[in-house]
Amino acid sequence: MALVQFATKVNFSPITMAYRNFSSKTVNSAYKNIKKSVFLSQSTNVYTNLALEDWLYRNFDFNNHHVLMLWRNDPCVVIGKHQNPWIETNTSELAHITESGVQVARRNCGGTAIYHDEGNLNMTFFTSANKCNHGHNMEVVTRALFRNYGISVKSMSSNTLSIRNLKVCGSAGKVGSINGYHHCAMFVNVDKVDRTHSLQQTNSGIRSTAPKSEQSKILNLCEENPKISITGLLRAVGWEYLRTPVNSLKDGGKDLANKQNGFQMINPTEQWFPGITELRNKFSDWEWCYGNTPKFTVTKSFSVPNEFLNGVNGDLHVTMAVEHGRISDVSLHIPSGLSSTGFSGTANVITSLKHQKFSEDAINALQLSLCGNECGFLDDKDKFITECVRQIMTSV
Repeated sequence: MALVQFATKVNFSPITMAYRNFSSKTVNSAYKNIKKSVFLSQSTNVYTNLALEDWLYRNFDFNNHHVLMLWRNDPCVVIGKHQNPWIETNTSELAHITESGVQVARRNCGGTAIYHDEGNLNMTFFTSANKCNHGHNMEVVTRALFRNYGISVKSMSSNTLSIRNLKVCGSAGKVGSINGYHHCAMFVNVDKVDRTHSLQQTNSGIRSTAPKSEQSKILNLCEENPKISITGLLRAVGWEYLRTPVNSLKDGGKDLANKQNGFQMINPTEQWFPGITELRNKFSDWEWCYGNTPKFTVTKSFSVPNEFLNGVNGDLHVTMAVEHGRISDVSLHIPSGLSSTGFSGTANVITSLKHQKFSEDAINALQLSLCGNECGFLDDKDKFITECVRQIMTSV
């Protein structure tokens, strides 16, 4: 993305950054003293951009300096802080959907799951906590679309924009005791096929209290106006933001825009943002992306081949309980005649699977449980059982 074409009015470096002073600094928070900046992230890595967003939220002083951060991501699905990735994404296929795969990331705020690629423009509006205004931000985006492209959008809800009931923008936000932000994701030229495959949901048999997304039909803005592009929209939204007063929607025009801090290229590295590496490691860690998932259970039934049942009908029922992304309990209801040991009824294999990640890695532990430590192989019946468990791991 050719962001370098934008002029930078203010040199941005670690030295000139505005850190919060919690002790002695008295901040004049009058609206007339607030300056605006548009930060353009030079990274397309979702974990780096989420870390930058979180770093600014934690460390920056927004009392007299509001910021619009514009950024793009390589293919990924970003889920809400309390959502279940095994419900929201097609986890078993993500690695194969694009050439480099589709990453799963968990944001540090609520909202629903959304697919990102480089056809998606992300916008994060940062203010102090008492000045967060989602409606104001949405109006800035709406005006930018109409002023530059003649595109009219309307609000489907407080957090979405649409054209003919097709979603073109979704949003979520976070407000703390000091700072807040409002994140918007605009569909410009998103790959709809990859999006569908990434968010494809099947009857996975999961029971969970985690908030679940309702996927809407989307419209790429380029379908409405072929002249629109990520680079053009980035410029349009940025300038609309700079020309709009903080406390009203009156158009301040170029005069107001020229009084702001302009567009600033941002390099999200440790040198610029001390501590961002630790945040990035957190956002990319399995424990954050998957381990923070609320407790859920998976139950599935499998028809048992007649040759394993000696004429007795029955299904194999498997129930797994998963906490913090790890298996906490497993029970197998095994029909008479299926197990090579002659066992039938409910078998608990928690000893071998407890604390295993909910993934195919747990299959080896199950195999050992079924055949015993002294057994070097499984017979056809036990292979069938382990394959059923494997299907649970790979189908959610």
